[in-house]
Amino acid sequence: MAEHLPNAMTDDPVAISVLADQAMKAADKEGIRMSEIAEEVPSVFEVIAEAMDHREGGRLSTG
Repeated sequence: MAEHLPNAMTDDPVAISVLADQAMKAADKEGIRMSEIAEEVPSVFEVIAEAMDHREGGRLSTG
């Protein structure tokens, strides 16, 4: 996940929300349904926020 994030580091919830919205739009464009994503992660926002916090690598928890 972290390798697909912009180079800027942020903990701004608005910026993370924009990234989450962009990810969901990209998924929809590729034919991935919201229900499929919800089966894998509890919150796209939380996954992106955690990825921003752990850019240097390591494992991310999914809930």
